Amino acid sequence: MMNKAVNLKLTWKVLSINFYVVGLALAANSLLALWFAESMLPFVYSSLISLVSGFIFHKMSYGLKDTTIKRKDAYFTVTISWFLIGLIGALPYLFSGAIPRFYDAYFESVSGFTTTGSSILTDIEALPKSILFWRSLTHWIGGIGIIVLVIIILPSLKIGGYHLFTSESSFQDKIKPRIHQVAYQLFAIYITLTLLEVILLLAGHMNLYESVCHAFGTVATGGFSPKNSSIADYSPYIQYVIMVFMFLSGTNYIIYYYLVKREFTKIRRNDEFKFYFFMVFLIGAVITAILFFKMGKPLEAAFREAYFQVISIITCTGFASADYLLWPTAGWVIIFFAMFLGGSTGSTAGGIKMARHLIFFKAVKTNFKKIMHPHAIFSMRINGKILAKEMINSNLSFMIMYVFIFFVGMLTLVIMGLDTATASSSVATCMAGIGPGIGTVGPASNFAHLPVDAKMLLTFIMVLGRLEIYPVLVLFTKNFWKS
Repeated sequence: MMNKAVNLKLTWKVLSINFYVVGLALAANSLLALWFAESMLPFVYSSLISLVSGFIFHKMSYGLKDTTIKRKDAYFTVTISWFLIGLIGALPYLFSGAIPRFYDAYFESVSGFTTTGSSILTDIEALPKSILFWRSLTHWIGGIGIIVLVIIILPSLKIGGYHLFTSESSFQDKIKPRIHQVAYQLFAIYITLTLLEVILLLAGHMNLYESVCHAFGTVATGGFSPKNSSIADYSPYIQYVIMVFMFLSGTNYIIYYYLVKREFTKIRRNDEFKFYFFMVFLIGAVITAILFFKMGKPLEAAFREAYFQVISIITCTGFASADYLLWPTAGWVIIFFAMFLGGSTGSTAGGIKMARHLIFFKAVKTNFKKIMHPHAIFSMRINGKILAKEMINSNLSFMIMYVFIFFVGMLTLVIMGLDTATASSSVATCMAGIGPGIGTVGPASNFAHLPVDAKMLLTFIMVLGRLEIYPVLVLFTKNFWKS
């Protein structure tokens, strides 16, 4: 039955590639452990398991003839890949004893690969440097995986309205005949952003190890830091560098693609980028005013603290330079609602995404116009192109589904014994891939104290939110498994 519903040989083929990539990354990390005079064995064992598993999956895909990725194949393969890679990623934590309990190690691993940044670690700096580097590297690997998924795979399948936002039809036309070339170009952009940030952090006297770890966490909008205090103890220069690169990483990568191609007209007419910039500027300005007038902070400090936290939350990075729960109530309430914004589509950021909010506001505006002028005909445009009604409905239905799952998850956690603030922000932050929340999981806290069932639910929610809901939920429908 399953083999008829999905092309399992194709799934095994994709899994083998994923396991090879992770296995090689683990092998490379073992060399870093050697450099720091730490035990290589956790990474050697994990690498061998990953590579052997990849070989087994490769053998299971033997005889694959039809390599066309159909919708069902993509739904099943993408979902199972993220859950299984999380298992491999948890092995170094378990073998090293850094995180001895499976559910905690799996939570940390999935949080890394989904670029969520939520953590169960109470004393980060007590762990071996090689383990913390692997923790940051899972961000970086997951980030490039999301870029390829969101720009190349999901739009072609028309999942969650991605074909609306990640590109114009002309871009998708370019992708189809030369998918590998486009993927390499996106990877080159990803590496370039990483290297640029490392260089600028080094210029601010951050050591190479911490520079690379923070660059991994920033460019992937992940938020894992090798420091207990995240970014709070670093200089204003370091905070500004990370702030800028968080914003750049929350930008649609197609903007960079067009920048490289010198197609500046397409950049200028990108409505989502303008809306993204406006929302960051507006919310940052409001919180700057709150910190300046209500808390009496110096203007530069208020500006830096406000915009760092706002950009970190909107781009779903999760780095913190201050504890926003110590702000006046209005400040951290705004931060909570900002958790539902998300960065740009086609970026490593999570959340609902700016383009969907833009379409929502345009739909509201259009409906008001229809009320005032019932006989007039109005159209909605994004990037100068008219949106079809079914595409608008698809966007709005996704937002409704997102909010519905948020409330179901929150109520479930409340039933498990969590207070409302912790429950609501835990779901919001894990679903959007942000990291810290409010309540007992704020930026100065972690998720270690949550019950086991809550951690496992949030682990599932991380993948659900990262994969845009539908590819995961469709697996639980009866029609999916019909051949």
